[in-house]
Amino acid sequence: MAEQVVVIDYGAGNLCSVDNALRVAVGTDSGAEVSVSSDPDVIARADRIVLPGVGAFGQCIGALRSASGIEDAMTQAVKGRGVPFLGICVGMQLLATEGVEHGSHRGLDWIGGTVARIVPDVAALKVPHMGWNTVSLDAAHPALAALTPDAAAYFVHSYAFTVADPAHRLATTDHGGSIAAMVGRDNILGVQFHPEKSQAYGLAFLRGFLEWRP
Repeated sequence: MAEQVVVIDYGAGNLCSVDNALRVAVGTDSGAEVSVSSDPDVIARADRIVLPGVGAFGQCIGALRSASGIEDAMTQAVKGRGVPFLGICVGMQLLATEGVEHGSHRGLDWIGGTVARIVPDVAALKVPHMGWNTVSLDAAHPALAALTPDAAAYFVHSYAFTVADPAHRLATTDHGGSIAAMVGRDNILGVQFHPEKSQAYGLAFLRGFLEWRP
């Protein structure tokens, strides 16, 4: 049976671009099937899960939790069955313990840490952090083995994830200070950049995620 890669639709993600990029990354010979779904039963049975996110932390976690059954289905698959998981942009930030954008909001707490506004140490640098920037790998990880070191990816964000355990920060970028570009533990990965907008680098990352067997 073909592996089922499910992009979660909870009303707060860049679904079409992520779906299209995953389909390109999957290719025609892998046998994997990509779908976008808000159905908890589909999500609970998925072989891989991708959680995109665009907007504010509180808005996104609220949308996820108000979508009936999705958080439970996602938790059942990822935490219960060990399904490989990828969070993109705010989808990565939702992995944190807490987000402090326009108030304090409880995250999924799958990777301990806090999401707070970027404060560059160079006054001329603007927030949001937007555009192409170098991604520097901090640690070896099987899903990242094919990535070109110190290559560039596309970022659009004003808030950054500070992990509680440095071992969970897999890569950084710089915008007036070090910012987590990738986080991960166990069967869970998150990226602050947008792989669906990062051209060859983004597709190489998505292929690594799709081939990863945690």
